[in-house]
Amino acid sequence: MRNIRLILAYDGTDFHGWQRQSAAPTVQGCVEEAMQKLTGAAAQVYGSGRTDAGVHALHQVANFQTVSPIPCPNLLKALNDLLPPTVRVKSAEEAAPTFHARYDVRSKTYRYRILQAPVCPPFLWRFVYHHPYLLDRARMAEAAQFFQGEHDFSSFAGADAQEEGGSPSMVRAIFRSRLLWRPRTSMLVYEVTSTGFLHHMVRNLVGTLIEVGRGKLAPRDVLRILAARDRTQAGPTAPAQGLCLVKVEYA
Repeated sequence: MRNIRLILAYDGTDFHGWQRQSAAPTVQGCVEEAMQKLTGAAAQVYGSGRTDAGVHALHQVANFQTVSPIPCPNLLKALNDLLPPTVRVKSAEEAAPTFHARYDVRSKTYRYRILQAPVCPPFLWRFVYHHPYLLDRARMAEAAQFFQGEHDFSSFAGADAQEEGGSPSMVRAIFRSRLLWRPRTSMLVYEVTSTGFLHHMVRNLVGTLIEVGRGKLAPRDVLRILAARDRTQAGPTAPAQGLCLVKVEYA
């Protein structure tokens, strides 16, 4: 039995997230269907985490086990021939038998892009949140720093309180939380790295930062919201299309 590690990139617009669903197209389901066509046997593909419906990935890590003797370079080419152009396998390689894409994760980094230009180009709208209104970027950058550290993120969890790894704890450690302004492209970029994320957590962080940028919240209100452990105290959930999984690291 071989254990194959994949690195995937995908446009999540037309998918109902990563996780397989019986009645909706998903990235996991798409890759598993291609794998079955290629090898003639069913294989479960494990991802590093479950991206939401409409969320993209530049660097999603996955693994699956197979008895197929197809060499990894051939496997990569054949899978890309079978997959839709919105899903690409960037690499395929042999992994240690014990490697698990989900359980061995040390950290993940997400990037959220907010386009501040007056007009959103048609080739960008699937990958950014177009918000052409005034935002106080300095206040947002200050607020973003308060997310760093180990906190209970109940106030920023989705309504179902389900987390990618299945843990009931709402405590997460954020290693880095920063806001960047890229004037040449009029792009406001939020990057966050953590051991793991609650359902909708990053989009709720961004929604709260936008409220700070609009002047509805003060930067230090983030500390009050964290302490409240009450989802109603935080900002709205930012749209999915601006979010992308950009890095997954392992020990």
